[in-house]
Amino acid sequence: MPELEHQVLPAQFATWDCRNNRLAWRGLLSDGFRDAVYAARERFGPHRIAVVVGTSTSSIGASEEAYCRLDPDGQYPLDLRRSIIHTPHSLGDFVQHALELTGITVTVATACSSSAKAFAQAARLIQLGLADAAVVGGVDTLCGSVLFGFNSLELVSPEPCLPFDVERRGISLGEAAGFALLQPEAGNGPWFIGYGESSDAHHMSSPHPEGRGARVALDEVFRRAEIGPRDVDYINLHGTASRKNDEVEAAVIAELFPSTTAASSTKGWTGHTLGAAGIVEAGITLLALEHAMLPGTLNTRTLDPVCGPQVRIDNTTREARLGLSLSFGFGGSNCVLAFARSDVH
Repeated sequence: MPELEHQVLPAQFATWDCRNNRLAWRGLLSDGFRDAVYAARERFGPHRIAVVVGTSTSSIGASEEAYCRLDPDGQYPLDLRRSIIHTPHSLGDFVQHALELTGITVTVATACSSSAKAFAQAARLIQLGLADAAVVGGVDTLCGSVLFGFNSLELVSPEPCLPFDVERRGISLGEAAGFALLQPEAGNGPWFIGYGESSDAHHMSSPHPEGRGARVALDEVFRRAEIGPRDVDYINLHGTASRKNDEVEAAVIAELFPSTTAASSTKGWTGHTLGAAGIVEAGITLLALEHAMLPGTLNTRTLDPVCGPQVRIDNTTREARLGLSLSFGFGGSNCVLAFARSDVH
């Protein structure tokens, strides 16, 4: 998003101005979200709404710029001497202030599962009575650390990514911001019915070869949501188009779910939005349930033989009552979210 370089936050938020928080601001202004939060604030009070947001890089791009522009004394340039934008909590602090909230605020950084885990943390805060509602979300923008880091791992595809394709060559990087408001009584809206988390810690950047972490997270979501594999109509897969991730994930799905379950990766449309992937793909899952349109896997032509019949290339028009969104981060930090239509809950 080149336009982010030429925008600034409103004057009252100048302390937090950086590329990542500019994108967060655009997300907060979308789809009437800020108005929905203000209504909840009137109902519950600003101190009773938690903020739990995920990001993998936060505003590290601003820190990179500051180091590139050190003054002759080795100090940050004056315009970047704002300590909050050089901390991992920059995003959470900004969102809390932008929405005029005063409750518990958490910034989650668990790589690619960050904004999925935000849902889980928020649900626990509400369940424990520490909050009455929660703003959840995720924001990630590109910076040198991301670009050079993923290229050094040889994980970036030279062409648009091909999830689960036999010729997949790696990920496509993306940027995104997304937010949701969790309330115990959702009215006619969709329901967040459960989550499952795990941390297999098998390798710094590769999943366990048998998918143990993914299996534990799936078992946990089944238990919490009181559902089984046969209840699931649609799965939004993590599906990064990296060789090992797709292979392991596809094998787990083929073993656990019936052929009637439709599954796909939507990263062909969005790219891998890193810490924002969880919220983006949760949103896509909710749209699939609402509109009875299950997305396929864009760009993919020939599925890897390890894929079962669940993984679909083409979009499908079909009613779906219950969906899962899978997010698997570096270091084996895994999270699965379960959503249901309001008429199913």
